[in-house]
Amino acid sequence: MRFTASTISLTVDDVTATQEFFTAHLGYGLQQAADGFASLTRSDAVDVVVLARGIEVLPPEQRDQRASGVILAFTLADGLREQEKRLRDAGVEITMPLRQEPWGERLFQVTDPNGVIVQFVEWVAPDTA
Repeated sequence: MRFTASTISLTVDDVTATQEFFTAHLGYGLQQAADGFASLTRSDAVDVVVLARGIEVLPPEQRDQRASGVILAFTLADGLREQEKRLRDAGVEITMPLRQEPWGERLFQVTDPNGVIVQFVEWVAPDTA
């Protein structure tokens, strides 16, 4: 098996709001869009498809569900503090401030207008205590 791409599909109430958040703040480009649908891409990250809740392309049992319980995490090579500052300065609410876990994960989170949680991670040496 050989994958050619990875995509996550998020069902939201307002496709345009998530599309604009990802393009304005996360560096995604709009690949395709139609009523109730947007396909977003970045060369260095998972593609994101945004679907409107209730859209008929979804199976009936999934149509009214929203993206929840999912954290879309991006690992950065460096510059985590700078990215938090950039997003904060752009008016994005930081919903989990920068913190470091004992196992070596440094992270912060933002939430898009539809409640999609986006986490930024940088790995550092774990606490040895």
